[in-house]
Amino acid sequence: MWSDMIGNTIGLIALALGWRRSILTWPAQLLSGLILVGAYASADLAGGVGKQLLVIGVAAWGWWQWNRGKQQAQDGSIAVRFATWKERGLLLAGAVLGTLAVGGLFTLYPSLSWSPWADAYIFVGTLVAMVAQARGLVEFWFAWLLVDLVGVPLAFNSGLAFSGLVYVIYFALVIWGMRDWWLRTRTTSALEGATA
Repeated sequence: MWSDMIGNTIGLIALALGWRRSILTWPAQLLSGLILVGAYASADLAGGVGKQLLVIGVAAWGWWQWNRGKQQAQDGSIAVRFATWKERGLLLAGAVLGTLAVGGLFTLYPSLSWSPWADAYIFVGTLVAMVAQARGLVEFWFAWLLVDLVGVPLAFNSGLAFSGLVYVIYFALVIWGMRDWWLRTRTTSALEGATA
């Protein structure tokens, strides 16, 4: 499907821009979400459509967050950091409770998803990852890794081979992006220590 290929290619570009901490990651995610709504709708994957609608909404919020400029690094990009234990707990609780709620909804209304728990996991995991990204948290990369572990087989089983292939590429980019952000937090900590 052309919409699947184009939407996911833009999604890859958005991930690369996120890795570089460029604010352009958000309009790219928004555009990717708009295109992928059509791809998932044509494959009768209501959970995927819902996920992309969520991506669109959170991309707009993330764009606004990064535009506020309160978390800027010295080079003008977003400053990154590790989440506090409280933030990690909130992200994890949101992921578990959200997955239970969305999975229950998809189970109650089977027409929404042929794979309710996998769709719910991906749906909520995507939200958790994007919220963490908008806050400049390194943990957003870990959330994407966990989403990919389910997203790859689900995409291939749904007949969206290009999405499945893109998830595999996402996996590699996520590893590199996580390393970059992780090292950046160490550099920032060293600079702050030297300044103090």
